[in-house]
Amino acid sequence: MTTHNLPLTETITPADQAEVADAVRDAYRAGTPVYPIGGGTSLDYGARPTEPGVGLSLAKLNRVIDHAAQDMTITLEAGVTMAELAERLAAERQRLPIDVQLVRLATVGGVVATNSSGPRRYAHGTIRDYLIGVSAVDGRGTAFSGGGRVVKNAAGYNLCRLMAGSLGTLGVITQVTLMVRPMPETSALVICEVPDFDSAERLLARLVHTQTLPVAVELLAGPAWQEGPVMGPMLESSTARLLVGFEGGEAEVEWMVGQLRNEWRDLGVASPLIVLAAELGLMWDWLTGFSAGLQINVLPGATVGLIETLLRLDPGASIQAHAGNGVILVQLSSSEMPPTISSAVANAGGKMVVLSCPDGAAVIRAIKDRFDPKGVLNRGRTA
Repeated sequence: MTTHNLPLTETITPADQAEVADAVRDAYRAGTPVYPIGGGTSLDYGARPTEPGVGLSLAKLNRVIDHAAQDMTITLEAGVTMAELAERLAAERQRLPIDVQLVRLATVGGVVATNSSGPRRYAHGTIRDYLIGVSAVDGRGTAFSGGGRVVKNAAGYNLCRLMAGSLGTLGVITQVTLMVRPMPETSALVICEVPDFDSAERLLARLVHTQTLPVAVELLAGPAWQEGPVMGPMLESSTARLLVGFEGGEAEVEWMVGQLRNEWRDLGVASPLIVLAAELGLMWDWLTGFSAGLQINVLPGATVGLIETLLRLDPGASIQAHAGNGVILVQLSSSEMPPTISSAVANAGGKMVVLSCPDGAAVIRAIKDRFDPKGVLNRGRTA
């Protein structure tokens, strides 16, 4: 995030974890809020404060501590950008298979704090699934750590999963250790026009039983998706587009593309568009770069019905669904969200804020009090 609209009394850019701890400790003693600056993820995790506070930037914490390529792990400071991480891993034919917007601005710490993910979440999960070690500073200015530098590590509480997605409310993440994966040999996208939402239901239902192994299942509808790289404009007779991604060895991907074409032919899809590896960079960037103002989590089986309802309530909306996961991203046509949309989400069993248990709010509050008793970290933001 940037500093505009924030009533910051000062901005601190510490050079290491000790300086982060000093800054937070001073804020704790004074009861002054500390707000994150930077991170560059699509999800703005900084609060919108109404009281003065200190801005904390981790731009100087940008070192790679250790890249154990043979063990498929990397340890680095939170200020390293996702682009820098990708470049470091690419030298060893490795990658972190997480799709993130603004890779030259998004930092590892920001991505962990927001638990960001994108289209390939269907096969690869979120960054929480790759986080095996974390160091951070709590709301008292006390440094702590969890996990380690080896993949099989079950020591202590799972602080890694607790910190991932906590939006900077439990601690300032200063260093992480991540599992990484080999780069795939090749990849492909199979794309078809969807004439109506009944057809979308049938196509997605068929994917449940497909013999292939997709890495992404994306359903796109609305003005933002009328034209894209490689594909050209959407047909006037189409309601949406369905994109299915594959990765792996050349022979493996070739077989899966052919198999899906055969499966779709039985459902009336005669000539799907096949996008191969040479052109996929633009496509993944396009899919990852969608700017949504609303995220809805719903059971995968309810995805299509809710999309149809949302578009009926707001015909100008644009929607990207990670359909295999039930994650729906919505770009409304107006800055004001119609109350009928909230009702539609509730009726579909969806949540715009998901709690892990019936007493989730109380549990979250209790955890927050343990890590940040004065509420100085990202005050006003709820994880």
